Amino acid sequence: MNEGMTIKTARVYDDPAGEAADGYRVFVDRLWPRGESKEKFHYDLWAKEIAPSTELREWFHADPQHRWEAFRSRYLTELRQSNVAKQLAERLRGEKTVTLLYGARDKTHNNAVVVEEFLRSVMATSAPTPQ
Repeated sequence: MNEGMTIKTARVYDDPAGEAADGYRVFVDRLWPRGESKEKFHYDLWAKEIAPSTELREWFHADPQHRWEAFRSRYLTELRQSNVAKQLAERLRGEKTVTLLYGARDKTHNNAVVVEEFLRSVMATSAPTPQ
């Protein structure tokens, strides 16, 4: 990963910390956040293509308390097989700070946490792709 890069997660419904603190804000859910207006919600990129598949998301939401580890594993597999997810990692490579935004109430068991893990892994093990 680039030396000074910070990757963090934040709920869509939390107030932005500010451009310096949040850096490049990436919304990683497939569905628009309930009750959030397009005028109020600040994000730089909506990466809905890297959200969990509908089947995986619905399966997880049926029993999140008991399915977290399996969800995490299955979603990491989806991300590793996704060219779009790899392209996102490449696009973010030059950013100093990246904030992954999500709509879930649970701050530790959500798709943004898994995307963060994926990005850290990809950026730590791969060199930049020549243009």
